[in-house]
Amino acid sequence: MSEEKKTRKLRSEDWWNNPDDPGMTALYLEKYLNYGLTRQELQSRRPIIGIAQTGSDLAPCNRHHLELAPRIRDGIRDAGGIPIEFPIHPLQETAKRPTAMLDRNLTYLSLVECLHGYPFDGVVLTTGCDKTTPACLMGAATVNLPAIVLSVGPMLSGWYDGKPVGSGMVIWRARQLLAKGEINVEQFMEMTCASSTSAGHCSTMGTASSMNAMAEALGMSLPGCSAIPAAYRERSQMAYYTGKRIVDMVWEDLTPKKIMTRKAFENAITVAAAIGGSTNCPPHVIAIARHVGVDLDIKDWELGRDVPLILNLQPAGEYLGEDFHRAGGVPAIVKELIKAGRFHTDALTCTGKTMGENHENIPFTSDRKVIKPYDDPLKPEAGFCIMSGNIFDSAVMKTSVVSPEFRAKYLEDTQHPGVFEGRAIVFEGPEDYKERVDSPELDIDEDCLLFMRNCGPVGYPGAAETINMRPPAKLIKKGIRALPTIGDGRQSGTSESPSILNASPEAAVGGNLAILRTGDRVRLDMNTGRLDMLVSPEEIEKRRAELRASPRPLTASQTPWHEIYRNYVGQLSTGACLEPAVLYLNIAETHGLPRRNH
Repeated sequence: MSEEKKTRKLRSEDWWNNPDDPGMTALYLEKYLNYGLTRQELQSRRPIIGIAQTGSDLAPCNRHHLELAPRIRDGIRDAGGIPIEFPIHPLQETAKRPTAMLDRNLTYLSLVECLHGYPFDGVVLTTGCDKTTPACLMGAATVNLPAIVLSVGPMLSGWYDGKPVGSGMVIWRARQLLAKGEINVEQFMEMTCASSTSAGHCSTMGTASSMNAMAEALGMSLPGCSAIPAAYRERSQMAYYTGKRIVDMVWEDLTPKKIMTRKAFENAITVAAAIGGSTNCPPHVIAIARHVGVDLDIKDWELGRDVPLILNLQPAGEYLGEDFHRAGGVPAIVKELIKAGRFHTDALTCTGKTMGENHENIPFTSDRKVIKPYDDPLKPEAGFCIMSGNIFDSAVMKTSVVSPEFRAKYLEDTQHPGVFEGRAIVFEGPEDYKERVDSPELDIDEDCLLFMRNCGPVGYPGAAETINMRPPAKLIKKGIRALPTIGDGRQSGTSESPSILNASPEAAVGGNLAILRTGDRVRLDMNTGRLDMLVSPEEIEKRRAELRASPRPLTASQTPWHEIYRNYVGQLSTGACLEPAVLYLNIAETHGLPRRNH
């Protein structure tokens, strides 16, 4: 045993090996013997490592962690630690109503309470489906015990009618075919279900793949972890290596605060652009930054604006998760960014080494169909465009999914390049949209912009992925696959629609989206990054006065959590955090051990 290990007191010893308080030690110790642990183990000064379990039957995208946990345990044991697995509040993107985003903060709170209140020295964070990754990183950042991420990995590639189909994305494409009358409901179901092939999360670069790539880019998971498919043997091997590594991280006191620095977040922004990451990255990554105490503004995402798209993965490209892993995964992306001088190589990682050291001996990819060279990309600029204007203070546009057809129609007017003016069509929420999008009364044509409001953190509640608005069926039949869509909600990371999302402040808290009316003329100017309603300042103030006099009621809160959440949540531009929670930083150090319970 090293001198550091001999002299350093573990946090867990205050529970299970405290000679100054034998009465409390006995109280804490005895129940943990009832399933087979021994007193000798728990008092042997071996690090107690939590396995924060996000997998369950309720969360199928993460369920494979139930199978991976024994390999995590093996790694922890072989490195001299003792594993203790515990559940945290489940999150499943596709099943939780009204939206899984509502429960990201509940899962965060669940993890904070577990890590602070129980005898853990470190933790393995099991992640996968969209919100599990930010929730776990937010919680680990708040308490600031040594932590490492093990993602569950994407599903195997799906196929339908001889073509690859990506989970999530296939639904949006099938929805258009159904609207055109080219497939029936039974074919719709067959086509969409063909993408769900194995254990794991979405195989596209949706929010799940994006956020697990963010964990790796931040230095919080071992190199290569995020892209390994769930069904591959390498995923179980990565579970073992992750379990081994966390024990040494405890002895090294290598905490999230030391890893997730400003440079780490800038690296994540760059990687998000290069891989065509989800528009959900900004609010989630900003939330993580706030909980670790790093100042990260929505405008900071412009740092990646000129980074090229080098990953050819759906929805921005054509391949799927298996192909990304075989081409080298995130390490191959990082190699390209390092070569181009667009990456902080001195950022510390969970390996105890820097990003530069981790990637020094990793070869460049040989699969140039999937990962393009930095200087020969799929698209020259792929970062997020942070919009503003008189409808909102900020919103996010994903430029990597702007198709040539969309760009030609809306952004390449020879008289006014990058500028488009059209008529606003305003929907009060997804129910209103579904009821009226095909209504002849609206007379939606290709020069319209579709708006949806009341879908933000307070309005929905929870900020729902409802801005995946297809055009009316009559336009789809004419070959128009997408109209400009804007809203204060979010959009699935698997969507290929070039929407303007996460509008802040949202309509429900008085943002000007609340006073926009169907029929208003609206101007989109990509040159200045603005979206404005062409309404006089006097008319805007008149409408705002009317709104103040007769504010629109929120939809009813349906559970106690809805009510609590609405009272404390912030906007998407600042991470949609529970605002009182961001006051609690580095709990393990600033507040020390919790009070005794008997």
